[in-house]
Amino acid sequence: MPHIQLPKDLQGIRSAMAFRPETAKPLNELAEALLHAPNSLPQADRELIATYVSYLNDCYFCQTVHGAIAAACLNDDHDLVKRVKADFQAAEISDKLKALLVIAAKVQKGGKNVTSDDVQAARAQGATDTEIHDAVLISAAFCMYNRYVDGLDTWQPREESLYRERGKKTAREGYVEMSKEYLPRQL
Repeated sequence: MPHIQLPKDLQGIRSAMAFRPETAKPLNELAEALLHAPNSLPQADRELIATYVSYLNDCYFCQTVHGAIAAACLNDDHDLVKRVKADFQAAEISDKLKALLVIAAKVQKGGKNVTSDDVQAARAQGATDTEIHDAVLISAAFCMYNRYVDGLDTWQPREESLYRERGKKTAREGYVEMSKEYLPRQL
């Protein structure tokens, strides 16, 4: 049961955002810029970074919904998402994404854990400075989003199927468009 009176019909972060729409707007815009907007790093890779960090933070809602979005970007390959969470080094993903996930995992523990060697390893796999920047910011942002969801003890149903259709829709439409379902129009 949520720690405060959140809308009962909205799961996870959506209930917290509906509670405070004025803070939801910039949070959704940040997610849009990092995860959905055009970028040299594929949307699936960016969503996998968000999923992996959420997995490390043990945030069921975020790892499940962002895993569903990543899978939607990967022709519904939910098994790949599970393999990335279990052992990304053995998963069938690019070496560049593996290097970025190393950085993301270190940011999840604390930003000062990222080393010059980590950054050089990502560059050696073809990561641009923008991609490195975005991997760091996705990881940092998802530490915040995860703590927001779990700190309020939001409703997080355990049926993964509930997340899959929403994941497909978010992959297509983006975060700002999806937020129109639960945020007032005047924002």
